[in-house]
Amino acid sequence: MDAAALREMQAPIKQKYKDDPSAAMARLHAEGDFRDDGITATIETWSGPQRAGFHETTGGDGSDACSGDMLLQALLGCSGVTLRSVATAMSIDIRSAKLSARGDMDARGTLGVSREAPVGMTGIEVVAELDTDADDEKLATLAKLTERYCVVAQTLKEPPTFTVRRA
Repeated sequence: MDAAALREMQAPIKQKYKDDPSAAMARLHAEGDFRDDGITATIETWSGPQRAGFHETTGGDGSDACSGDMLLQALLGCSGVTLRSVATAMSIDIRSAKLSARGDMDARGTLGVSREAPVGMTGIEVVAELDTDADDEKLATLAKLTERYCVVAQTLKEPPTFTVRRA
């Protein structure tokens, strides 16, 4: 898809949302349950159920998905699609890309071993290595706009609300 085709595809959608802002609202969702034994949660994903459990640093044996890795995967998926969309709009030709996301977790925080240790990941970094002829200025703009428009990255700025209630 080139920039003109992207604009043509999105123009009526953007106009609709300008005319009726409420039409732009979408309720996203995820569902899961405790169908398996052990301290796990099974989450329904696009590719089927995924069982999440303890990371090896918190007592897991490595047989379950780590929720932290799943978060990085969601961030990488969103930022990758956003980057590709922005690059298309900017007419930046990308021949290939290698994407990665990394973050550091100090298990002492989630295990309650140290109040000084953060609960959660720190130093999260998303890296896109692109085979492109775009100059450094365009790549810097691409990075800035990807961060600005990546829904998952922006969502991470505000903690969620947690509710626990009887069924």
